[in-house]
Amino acid sequence: MRQATFREVFAVREFRPLFGTFLLSAAGDELARVALTVLVYARTDSPLLAALTFAIGYLPWLLGGPLLAVLADRFPRHRVLVATDAGRAVVVALMAVPGLPLWLLLLLLFVVGLCAPPFESARSALMADVLDGDRYAVATSLTSTTVQLAQVGGFLAGSALLLVFSPATALLVNAATFLVSAVWLRTGLQPRPAPAREGTDEPTTLWRDAVDGLRFIRRMPRLLSIISLTWLATGFLYAPEGIAAPLVDELGEGPTAVGVLLAANPLGLTIAGLVITRLVPPRRREALVGPLVLGSLAPVLAAGLVAVLAGPGPATYWTVVGLLFVSGLASAWGIPLNVAFVQAVPSAYRGRAFGVAASGLSGVQGIGALLSGVAAEGAGASAVVAVAGGLGMIAVVPALMAYRRTRDQAPATVDAEGAPGA
Repeated sequence: MRQATFREVFAVREFRPLFGTFLLSAAGDELARVALTVLVYARTDSPLLAALTFAIGYLPWLLGGPLLAVLADRFPRHRVLVATDAGRAVVVALMAVPGLPLWLLLLLLFVVGLCAPPFESARSALMADVLDGDRYAVATSLTSTTVQLAQVGGFLAGSALLLVFSPATALLVNAATFLVSAVWLRTGLQPRPAPAREGTDEPTTLWRDAVDGLRFIRRMPRLLSIISLTWLATGFLYAPEGIAAPLVDELGEGPTAVGVLLAANPLGLTIAGLVITRLVPPRRREALVGPLVLGSLAPVLAAGLVAVLAGPGPATYWTVVGLLFVSGLASAWGIPLNVAFVQAVPSAYRGRAFGVAASGLSGVQGIGALLSGVAAEGAGASAVVAVAGGLGMIAVVPALMAYRRTRDQAPATVDAEGAPGA
């Protein structure tokens, strides 16, 4: 497989709206998240409700992600994207209405979150439909890298807007981003039929399609190994994020240092994501998955041990930050795994498969952060970070062995139309 370039990826006309609208929506989401958190806290003076507001957008993935993701396979994917963005524009605009009861505000936020599983599943599946070969790998790296920058930009823009305007204004800006996204997708994407309907006229239900998708994944050792490895590594790798504030406090630093600590891993991932797609040949990337997974967890273990043994102080803090940055560099294992995942899934099942994978990721991240918080109450944040890194390195070994076994199987390839080939 020939190595693709960024120019070749952007030369694909349909990739440009998929890429641009994803970044636009990501920035708008974080902007609205900041605005809503501030709004709820101002009304209630409750840190718990503010935190709930920040996290409620992830609940739909846990409660119905695999079911809602079916929509990406039952209907034309370009229509799913346009409809969900248009719907989110309307609902977010309603959230900006002054004096809205708090319960209704949170309910509308939950409704906005319900649009995420079908949108993300359709977008991910359509990416594989419009990009072939190494162009998909480069596009995946570019998207995952720049979306983190867009999220940071959304947080900063939200904070800046709230210095001048009300939270309602920030919500209206977010509604506008969804509206622009819907129009851009409507005009920039080529109409395609629903892949799940190709070759069959049998009526099905959402539930039946969701169960069918789960059965398909269960029958595929290749998919099971990729999903289990991703879930395990992610759960342990990002568990310390939930205790960033108490960890920084143990290291003797102030609240402003929390943001720097949290930014270390994404910054490393941003750099490594670009490097692995531009400098590492496609045939070598998948062979790096094992070393990279272990290499992403080992610095977490080291960071925890340094924090426990060295004690508080600026030198300890910056050493921990540096180790988390190194962890981020090794976290680029997600790029070849994503490509391997797409190659193993036929187009008709892609939306459901992405939905299952994303729902599990949301679950393990939430559970990992929660368990870290509970453990830190008694053992201390530094010790929990060390344990998360150590246990993670042990837990991923069986998944890595299973993944290595399935690597020898001939995966399906994805041609220019997104259809599976030999």
